[in-house]
Amino acid sequence: MSHPDKYKTLAEPATAEFKDRGSKFLAYAWPVFSTQDVKEKLQFLKKEHPKAVHHCLAFRIGIDGKLFRASDDGEPSGSAGRPILGQIDSAGLTNVMVVVVRYFGGTLLGVPGLINAYKTATSMALEDKPVIEKWVEEKYEFSFDYPTMGEVMYLLRQSEATIYKQDLQLFCMVQAGIPKVHAAQYLQRLSEIRGVTIKPIKDEA
Repeated sequence: MSHPDKYKTLAEPATAEFKDRGSKFLAYAWPVFSTQDVKEKLQFLKKEHPKAVHHCLAFRIGIDGKLFRASDDGEPSGSAGRPILGQIDSAGLTNVMVVVVRYFGGTLLGVPGLINAYKTATSMALEDKPVIEKWVEEKYEFSFDYPTMGEVMYLLRQSEATIYKQDLQLFCMVQAGIPKVHAAQYLQRLSEIRGVTIKPIKDEA
């Protein structure tokens, strides 16, 4: 039985390709941590595949699964985003996004054909890929002066925090996720270091 403070996500990005009657469906799956991650990866794919007719996507973020989206990107309603999301959910994953890039092959596939294509491409990208269990995290931004950096970074390492962003100059800023199971005790210790300010980060849809 999985620990209630852990979740399953992809260990690394994955891709797959599915073809049906000339249309090509390229699925790209990534571990993601925020809606900003999602935007950046989608922009990257649109630059990579400017001639594709659709960039359909779905993502689910967070342990409660409340932050999610399914986009058909111009395909008939419910024929692309929902089937993609369904595959993420049936794999039991979160903090994952999948974009399926479609190149049109000249033959209309109909809604059942589209649902099958988007579902299959996503399923192929996710199957047999390394999945990891990660601790549910609370995300914070830490601001501090350079001289206390060693102490702050030592405690973050000890807490097995994930560092998402850091700017270590004269005045330092680190955005990190601390495993929820022991976040309170580490936040207490970090707040005792002189000159450290801590603010929670919330990801918005």
